[in-house]
Amino acid sequence: MGRFDGKVVWITGASAGLGREMAREFARQGAKLILSARRKERLEELATELKETFDAECHLSPCDVTDEAQVEAAVAAGVERFGQLDVAVANAGFGVAGRIERLEIADWRRQLDVNVIGAVATVRSALPELKKTRGRVALVASVAGHLASPRTGAYSASKYAVRAIGQVLSMEMAMAGTGVSCTTLCPGYVETEIHQIDNRGVRHEGRSKRPNKLAWQADKAARVMVRAIHARKREYVFTAHGVVGAWFGRHLPGLAYFAQSRGGGGGSASSSRAATSPAPATSSTPVDPPATSPIDTPQPAGDNP
Repeated sequence: MGRFDGKVVWITGASAGLGREMAREFARQGAKLILSARRKERLEELATELKETFDAECHLSPCDVTDEAQVEAAVAAGVERFGQLDVAVANAGFGVAGRIERLEIADWRRQLDVNVIGAVATVRSALPELKKTRGRVALVASVAGHLASPRTGAYSASKYAVRAIGQVLSMEMAMAGTGVSCTTLCPGYVETEIHQIDNRGVRHEGRSKRPNKLAWQADKAARVMVRAIHARKREYVFTAHGVVGAWFGRHLPGLAYFAQSRGGGGGSASSSRAATSPAPATSSTPVDPPATSPIDTPQPAGDNP
């Protein structure tokens, strides 16, 4: 019997990356799934796989998390199908990369609309049903929400915001005695399809993966994420280098600043190769930018293509 046997789990950004792998892991644990993302054909492929592999029941609720009406309709359709909601995973997201002085305001709006407002829309739509089941919320943040790096200003700002939302939501749910928990998940580098998507959300299928010996495979990441959600952890930071990066961000910010700014912010090719800085990644629009940080600021994980 799995940890989530008979439970109903809603995942946004389920068509690729961590969302897809979490769907597989939840299905393996006995859950019924409400799958949301913008690419319906990818959801259909995933639902077929989950049915054949795990005999999992799936309901497809395609939506764009930046459209509140679509988000509300997605969860309502899933609840109509299964009669309840036990877990909501706000995984949809993406990463904008570039120097703050060079990013356009439109880039910031896209980043915050998906990663922050999209997460809030997911939570708001799910909470009425989760209160009935004393369920669980999970927010996919990043170690970039603990330790920012050059050229990840927009992405890191969004993930710091997601962490704050998770912290406050945990307190508010406890104060109200709802029984609903909130787990904020902060991955380090995880290998996903995020490198295929640029700042404007355009997918480049042929983009080659950047070599990274520190990156976890997405299925391994999904296993520990689902375990943390089940345990109702308030925040879970993972991958060894991700834990180290988050610790430096919290306890030695001065040293982190020195280590990441010593290259003068030039972002030369040599410094980029020496560093293992993350490309923003968590949903429909991530990119794989050059990085200048010698400290390993992990790549977020989770897609909402």
